Amino acid sequence: MAWILIVFLILLGGLIAPFGDILGTKIGKARFSILKLRPKKTATIITIITGGFISSISIGLLILVSEEFRQRLFVDIPFLQKTLDESKKALIPLQEEQKELEGKIIQKEKELNQLKNNIKEFRRGNVVIKRGQTLFIAEINSNSNVKRDFPKIYNEADKFVRKIVTPTNKEAKNILLWRPSDISKIQTIASNGGNWILLIKSATNVLKGDNYVFVSPDLLENKLIVKKGDLITSSILGESDLNLKSIDLQIKSMLRETRDKIKLKGSQVTEIKTNGKFIKKIRDFLQENQNIKFKLEVVSLRDSKTVEPIVVEINILKIAS
Repeated sequence: MAWILIVFLILLGGLIAPFGDILGTKIGKARFSILKLRPKKTATIITIITGGFISSISIGLLILVSEEFRQRLFVDIPFLQKTLDESKKALIPLQEEQKELEGKIIQKEKELNQLKNNIKEFRRGNVVIKRGQTLFIAEINSNSNVKRDFPKIYNEADKFVRKIVTPTNKEAKNILLWRPSDISKIQTIASNGGNWILLIKSATNVLKGDNYVFVSPDLLENKLIVKKGDLITSSILGESDLNLKSIDLQIKSMLRETRDKIKLKGSQVTEIKTNGKFIKKIRDFLQENQNIKFKLEVVSLRDSKTVEPIVVEINILKIAS
C-alpha cells in the first residue's frame, strides 16, 4: 500500500507541476494581473499557489489513505509534545536541586581545604587559639553600668589574648575585633537588668603572631545550675557488679551523664570535678559488703552557677533486700 501511494504521489506531482508551469506561462503571456500587480509577478504567484496546491493534495491523500500517517499526525505528535512539556516542567526542580547540590559541594570543598590548612598549622604548632574557644569571661550583674564597664572588659580581654597571640610584641594593642552590632545587642539586653555572663569566643582559628583576632561575644543568664546536696544522677547495680572494674566503668558513665545534664541546664563547664575521697569510700564498702545490690549516686558538693565549676562526690549505698 505504501509503495502504491508513493508512486501515485510522484505521478500526481509530475502531472501538476507542468500544469502549474504552463498556467503561469499563459497568464504571463496574457498579461493577466491580480490586485494590480505586474503580469510577471502575477505569474510567479500563480506558480507558488500551484506548488502549495500540490503539497496540500499530497498531505490530503496521505491522511485519507494511510491510517498510520493519521495516527502519527493527530495522536502521536500531540502526545509527544505534551510529554515533552511535562518533562521540561519536571526538569525544573531537578535543575534547581542540582544547583543547590553544586553549591553545597563547593562549600564543603572550601571547608575541607580550610580544614587541611588548619591541620597543617596544628602540626606546625602555629595555631594558638581554636575557633569557638572561649577567650574571656566577664560577669555583669544588675548593679553594673554596662556602657561604662564595657571598655574595661574589652581592655582586659584584649590584654589576655595578646599574651597568647603576640607575647613578644609589647606594642600590639586592640587586636580583638567584633561587630558593633554585637556590642549594641549585648548592651541593650544587659541594660534591662539581671545577672549575666559575657563569653568572648574566637570566631576563627588564630595563628601565633596574627595581628587581629575576630571574636563573637555571647551573653548568657548567670543562673544557678545545681545546689549543694543536689542528686544529679544515680544508678543501681547488682551483685555481679560488686567489683572495682564494674564500678569504675559505671562511675565514668555517670560522670558523662552528669556533664550532659548540667549542659542542658545551661552550664558552660566541660569537666566535672570529683572529690577524690570517694575511691577509699568505695574500697571500704567492697571489703565490708558482698552479694548485695547497691546504688551509686553523683551528688553536688557546692552551689554552682553558669560558669562556675561543678564539684561532685560519688556515694555508694546498700539497697535493702
